[in-house]
Amino acid sequence: MNLKRFIFTILALIILIAGYLAWDFYQRIFAPNVSLEASQLEFFVHSDWTFDDVRAALEDQGVIDDASSFEWVAERKQYPSLVKPGRYVIFDGMNNNQLINLLRSGAQEPIKLVLRSVRTKAELASNASQYIEADSAEVLRLLNDPAFCAQYGFTTITIITLFLPNTYEFYWSTSPEEFIVRMAREYKRYWTDERIAKARSLGLSQSEVSTLASIVQAEQGAHPDERPIVAGLYLNRIRKGMRLESDPTLIHAIGDFTIKRVLNVHKQIDSPYNTYKNSGLPPGPILLPEISSIDAVLDPKDHNYIFMCAKEDFSGYHNFSSSYRDHINNAKRYQRELNKRRIYK
Repeated sequence: MNLKRFIFTILALIILIAGYLAWDFYQRIFAPNVSLEASQLEFFVHSDWTFDDVRAALEDQGVIDDASSFEWVAERKQYPSLVKPGRYVIFDGMNNNQLINLLRSGAQEPIKLVLRSVRTKAELASNASQYIEADSAEVLRLLNDPAFCAQYGFTTITIITLFLPNTYEFYWSTSPEEFIVRMAREYKRYWTDERIAKARSLGLSQSEVSTLASIVQAEQGAHPDERPIVAGLYLNRIRKGMRLESDPTLIHAIGDFTIKRVLNVHKQIDSPYNTYKNSGLPPGPILLPEISSIDAVLDPKDHNYIFMCAKEDFSGYHNFSSSYRDHINNAKRYQRELNKRRIYK
């Protein structure tokens, strides 16, 4: 009896131990280990991170309840050697198996990158880095590298015209080079044979179209419907050999974007962007023009206007004229309103 009882006890202990181990394994692998305040959370794995970095971030952000069970499952699924960067959406209640499968797969969720109409390459780089991992300093370094820009047929001045303001879908882990390569594809997609032919019929290169579009947009930022008229006006001046005499180009040259009233003293600045002194287009755009502004240059309104002045009602629209006398009268009305409103600079 004693032997039978002993054997029974041993078997019972084995069953209990096996049951506990099975339960423990199940808990480590399949029991919920993600507790979030919301239903989901964005989790970013950086390109230079190791498994230890991932685990530490999950702990620091309060994503996982039990770090040791997470590490135990991760090691058995070989995740430490399979860390993939990206933006991952983690859901409340996930278990270690689900979480590690997600992170190991590299199945990151894309983001919407909103590329805005900025003024400078530095602002462009900063804009992009708000959405993707690419460092703004590295993006800017590439845009200031003559050899790199030449690969795409641009100079360091005209390279900004490669970028078209719009909303794009990217993966967060996009590198600076990958970002620019993608923008080059979008540029080529926009510049169809038809659009290139239109640019040539105007006697302009693609970069020159974008440069003129930037001036058109700076002159008419509030009402895109007027941009084809403004574009037609500047094209008329170019054909006649007249200087563009665009106030926004002076403001760009000065670098003070708080100026509301351009004075004669501003027109004396020595800069290739001073279109009161220099004929033709400036070396590059004064801002990153929207697609609607580029389209306005490619499909300008046909008219005889060569002068424009902001309307005195401050509606954001302009008075256009083909004679200098009419232009002076329009300018006087606007200047009187500026003085009335005490806008002197």
